[in-house]
Amino acid sequence: MEYIVLDLEWNQSNTGTEPEAESLPFEIIEIGAIKLNEACSFVGEFSELVKPVVYHELHHITSKLIHMQMQELEHGRPFAETALRFLEWCGEDYIFCTWGSTDLTEFQRNMEFHNMTPLSEKPIPYLDVQKLFSIAYEDRKSRRALEYAVDFLHVEKDIPFHRAFSDAYYTAKVFAHMIREREELLKNISFDVYHAPKCREDEVKAQFDTYSKFISRQFADKTALFADKEVNSSKCYLCHRNLRKKIKWFTPNGRHYYCLAHCEKHGYLKGKIRVRKTDEGMLYAVKTTKLISDEAADDLRARKEHADLQRKRNRHVIS
Repeated sequence: MEYIVLDLEWNQSNTGTEPEAESLPFEIIEIGAIKLNEACSFVGEFSELVKPVVYHELHHITSKLIHMQMQELEHGRPFAETALRFLEWCGEDYIFCTWGSTDLTEFQRNMEFHNMTPLSEKPIPYLDVQKLFSIAYEDRKSRRALEYAVDFLHVEKDIPFHRAFSDAYYTAKVFAHMIREREELLKNISFDVYHAPKCREDEVKAQFDTYSKFISRQFADKTALFADKEVNSSKCYLCHRNLRKKIKWFTPNGRHYYCLAHCEKHGYLKGKIRVRKTDEGMLYAVKTTKLISDEAADDLRARKEHADLQRKRNRHVIS
């Protein structure tokens, strides 16, 4: 298997008045990529400009960041042609690697806008190198800029930043450095959910060192979503036992839901569900479960009490 380290540059509207602004908020104007083999050696590169068809004026921030003029893009190829050339260059047995979580989503959104065949009709596994850096060297939660990681690892800076190819080049160097030191980082797969699961067979169940993740199929509303046994359940991801909840699912804000369960063998587990909406208005759940300390369990109980109190106050104001 090979690694395709991808970076994109995109443009957006200065005014938001274009009729396409909602369906294509970010129009890709450059594709850059590095191909690595299993030993993380550089074996190929891709770099092409894309001729825009929606936004014919560079956003002022984009122009300053990537130091590009609109006239340069007129020499690029149309997106569909460029994307097909890129995918052909990728080959067959590969996994995408990106700095952050947005590139694959926007690549697929641009493909859909141009009526191209989707990369996949379900979530795509990939490696988020920015997240891997945090797992390897920091607290797993922080997200650093690419140049910070380059400096931290003492990677040589031999080309400028902030173009698609150069950022793919540096991301590939950071990725190769980390994997050669800690190959176990490859277990930390991320999932792009531009196409959320449509059926139970496409749902994602993944277990990592410190937590488990479940991505549900789509539902019409929250009632149907939380009625699903897999969404609603609490399981210990270490011994796979079904657990009785100490605190049932509650929400402090209507978007994130939490529960508390206890495993006799491994201790307290916190469940978290993020309810997300597809472009078609359907809902799906991204559920994570992780072990927490007794103190963190007490904090969750206090949070539940505060949410209950706030809900009672709101009901009193309404009545």
